Order: sequence, then structure tokens, then C-alpha cells
Amino acid sequence: MNVKARLVLFLYGLKLYISNLILKLPSSSLRKSVLLSFGARLGQGVHIYGGLTVRSPKNLSVGNYSVIGERVLLDARKEMYIGENVNISSEVMIWTLHHDTTSPTFDAIGNSVLIGDYAWICARAIILPGVKVGRGAVVGAGCVVSKDVGDYEIVVGNPQKVVGYRNNNLIYNLNKNIPFI
Repeated sequence: MNVKARLVLFLYGLKLYISNLILKLPSSSLRKSVLLSFGARLGQGVHIYGGLTVRSPKNLSVGNYSVIGERVLLDARKEMYIGENVNISSEVMIWTLHHDTTSPTFDAIGNSVLIGDYAWICARAIILPGVKVGRGAVVGAGCVVSKDVGDYEIVVGNPQKVVGYRNNNLIYNLNKNIPFI
């Protein structure tokens, strides 16, 4: 790799490091501005709590009135779409890439993640690459999601298992005026 390419990578890495520091500051508006400056697509009324880490914000899309809790990690190195009125609780990790355990060179593999409208991802849940979480689905606290979750399903555990179904008549709106979080 030539010197110019190394410098570009270094500067981009430094910019991401600084942006992740800013994402810890106590202002949702400032955090949203940083993400937008890196190419993230954020809908109207999105609220972002402190401590967010985003890998490759340019691949992140968050729908209207969604809420992202404290200390969430969003690995958007592949495309990540979060729908409208989605509640992502604190310390959730959503991954789009991981290492191929069968690869002799430990290659990275993965795929995009889609979180449907009205989904609720509870605290400390982990969503693995290539998963689709359906509309209105609930992923229980600490659940490890390695395969798709159907619309309105409630899943818990590791491995995930369906334990019930949510009301499919969801009409709430997470549009709350939280100007300084």
C-alpha cells in the first residue's frame, strides 16, 4: 500500500475515532449531526442516547421516531436498516460482519441486517449478520439472534426460541420530545 493510501486510511480512522468520542457527548442533536456528516440516513424524530458506537455510518439507515439506547454498537460495515418506531435498548450489539471460522485465513464474512418497524430489541441482545427482525417483533434481553425473527414474534434465549406473539395492531409512535439525552 502506498503512502497516500495509508494516509487516507489513517485520516479516515482518526475521523471515526473522533466521531465515536463525540457520540458519547450529552446531546442527541450533536450525535445525530456527527452521524449525518458521515453519511448515515436518519429519519425524523430519531433519538440517540450516549455511548453509541457505529462502524461505517454511511451504511446505516434509521427510520422515523426510532430510539437507540445507551452504549449500543451498530456494526454497519454491511448495510443496516432500522425501521420506524424501533426501540433498541441499552447495550445491544448488532453485527453485519464476523470471521469465517472455516477459513484458513480467518476471512471476514457477513451480510446486511434489517430491523422491521415497531420492533423492540431489549437490553444486551445480540443480532448476528444477515438477520431480519420482522415488524413488531420483540427480541428479549440477552437473546442471541442467529436466524430471522418473524413479524410479531417474541424470541428469547441462546439459541433463540419463539415464546409468544405480540399484538399485530401496533399504532404507537415513539415521537417524544427528548431534546437533551
